[in-house]
Amino acid sequence: MLRRVAILCAFLICVPPIDAGLHYSGEQWAELPSQWRGFLLDQRALRTLAIPLGPNMPGSPLREVYQAERDRLEKLGQPLTADESADLGALLIRFGESDRAVAMLREAVRNHPDHFRCFANLGTACQLAGDLPQAITALEVAVRLAPPKSKKAEELHLKLVRKRRGEARTTTGLDDLFGVTFTGAMKVPDGLPSDAISTTQLLALWLPADGRLLWQLGELANATGDAATAAAILEGCVSEFGLGDPLLRERRINYRATADKLAKDPPAGRGDQQSIHAGHGIIGTIRFKSQRPLIRQVSLMKLPAINVTGVNMLPWSVLAETALDRPFRVTFHDHMKQLDGKRVVLMGFLQPTGDTIDQSAVLLIEYPIGCWFCEVPEPTGIVLVEPPADKTIRLTREAVRVEGRLKLNAKDPEEFLYTIVEAKVGPPD
Repeated sequence: MLRRVAILCAFLICVPPIDAGLHYSGEQWAELPSQWRGFLLDQRALRTLAIPLGPNMPGSPLREVYQAERDRLEKLGQPLTADESADLGALLIRFGESDRAVAMLREAVRNHPDHFRCFANLGTACQLAGDLPQAITALEVAVRLAPPKSKKAEELHLKLVRKRRGEARTTTGLDDLFGVTFTGAMKVPDGLPSDAISTTQLLALWLPADGRLLWQLGELANATGDAATAAAILEGCVSEFGLGDPLLRERRINYRATADKLAKDPPAGRGDQQSIHAGHGIIGTIRFKSQRPLIRQVSLMKLPAINVTGVNMLPWSVLAETALDRPFRVTFHDHMKQLDGKRVVLMGFLQPTGDTIDQSAVLLIEYPIGCWFCEVPEPTGIVLVEPPADKTIRLTREAVRVEGRLKLNAKDPEEFLYTIVEAKVGPPD
């Protein structure tokens, strides 16, 4: 069996862009819905922007781009244009500074009373700051000012905030966004809008720290035939967001049991290798329109100069720029080509290639995943890590720092695209 396939199998065993909600001109959205794994990666990337970095933790290229633009806008001084105000407000929100965003955007809407993006961002900032009545007031204006392509999404956001305002403070249940009941069955509820997944994905991208929106997406995944994705999302709701609703926890267990059963006993007549993983996103009723929602432009990112004799930071976004066509025709980004054979360092999370705690080789991915089947990165997002011949790597669930010599592979389809050899693995310092 091919080496790369063997390692992965061992692991397996253990609408045009929409503008609404949170408006930053530097964010470009692909057509939704996006594939679950790509959506979850980008949603997590946006969520972590608001998490302060440790003293020795390097920022991601995405964070650096956002921070550089935020700093530039803040240095312009007042008065800002309406578009500049909307962008600065959006960036403050992304970095978790909702109170500052509210103060700045309130001034902006006084100066620009007909500017849609300023009102939409103000509504989001007020919501995150906990002032739901003011959020509703701002979002009502945003709906009135919204261009036709944005109005429906803005209306759904307003509906969400109105419902949240009417709840008791202790409510942790599933939001009734579409007037349907999710029973836990793998069946689309009558009356569910055809764009429910795309609009809910968009809401969760605007509000990436909102675990209840992820629960909504988990129910939508299950209803459309993807129990494993549903189980993985609900697992994240519990482990990453700390949601404790009894119904959520019950369905997390039920969806996992259903996914495991489907993996062992695929539907009749579907005995091919892909269908063996029927519960893991292979079979479903969704027609995805993009791999990932957030369109990245490495050309906009400031890539560090390459140190020929030292250690170079390797951005995950540059790995993602690798083009892989069939039959195994590989085109690496110029920055990657220059790093070939040089020492690099990158942060990520380990995944095993075997079933022991100490491994002779591991996989490194950008973000932790709950389910390999539904969240597995593309081949361009997986790095094989090999320690020196006499060493092993101990598995951990925590983020790690990997340093070693980069080897690129553009010829052998049996190998991974990237390997870091002579690798040292440790905590992020």
